[in-house]
Amino acid sequence: MTKRWMTIVSAAVLAAGMAGCKPADTHDADVQAIRAVETQWNQDYGARDVSKLMGHYADDAVLIAPGMEAIAGKSSIETILQRIVADPAMQLKFEATVVDVAKSGDMGYTQGTYTMAMTDPATKQVTHDHGSYVTVFRKGADGVWRAVSDIATSAQLPPAATSAMKP
Repeated sequence: MTKRWMTIVSAAVLAAGMAGCKPADTHDADVQAIRAVETQWNQDYGARDVSKLMGHYADDAVLIAPGMEAIAGKSSIETILQRIVADPAMQLKFEATVVDVAKSGDMGYTQGTYTMAMTDPATKQVTHDHGSYVTVFRKGADGVWRAVSDIATSAQLPPAATSAMKP
C-alpha cells in the first residue's frame, strides 16, 4: 500500500508541477526578430536580390500592391519581383511603426510606411510613391518569420479620385 501511495503522490506532484509550467514568453524576442527580418528585407531590395527577397515570403503568401491585382503564391510573386528589381530606377524603403506578435507566438504583423521610386512604363519617367503597409508574418517550423500577406496602399490618389474628392 505504501509503494502504491508513493506512486500516486509522486504522479500528483509531477502533474501539479507541469500544470504550473508556462511556455517561455518570447514576445519581445519575436518582435525583435520580425524587426530584423524587415531590416534585412530592405537590404535585399537595395541589393536587388530576388532569391533573398523570396526568402521573406511563405509558400502561400499573397502580395497586394497599388495598381495591381492580388498576387498569390511564391512563384507568382517571384515573377513580379524580377520585373520590379530589373527597373534601374527602382528604390524601395519601408519602416514599421508598429510590430506585434500574437500570444500564441506563431503569428505577427508590422504596420508602417514606405517610399518607392519606379519607372512608369507608359511615360518612361521616374515616378515616386509613398504610402502605408501591413505585413502579416507566420513563424515557420524552422523558427523563421515569413510574410503570408504583404499589403501596401498608396497615399497618392489617382487624378480621377483626387478631382472627385474636391468640394
